[in-house]
Amino acid sequence: MTVTPEIVDYISELSRLSLEPEEKASMTAQLEQIVGYMDVLTQLDTAAVEPLSHVFPLKNVLREDVVVPSRERAELLANAPVPDQEAFLVPRTVD
Repeated sequence: MTVTPEIVDYISELSRLSLEPEEKASMTAQLEQIVGYMDVLTQLDTAAVEPLSHVFPLKNVLREDVVVPSRERAELLANAPVPDQEAFLVPRTVD
């Protein structure tokens, strides 16, 4: 694939970058190198390679969930500046 100035303009517009003419020329050359490297990668035979989501094996390091009793609702609502019987009452922030 050839990277044209129109493609560079399109990518810079998507990324909201304002490029000077010399930067566009540099970016065109850099994108050509990137696309060229991707072409090299597409030539690799990966038929025998199993797909994976991570390079390193992942291990769950979280603790097991343990069900424990919570505090009583009345005890928690006692700390509220303006409680009702069910929840904390807070001032309205959006009309």
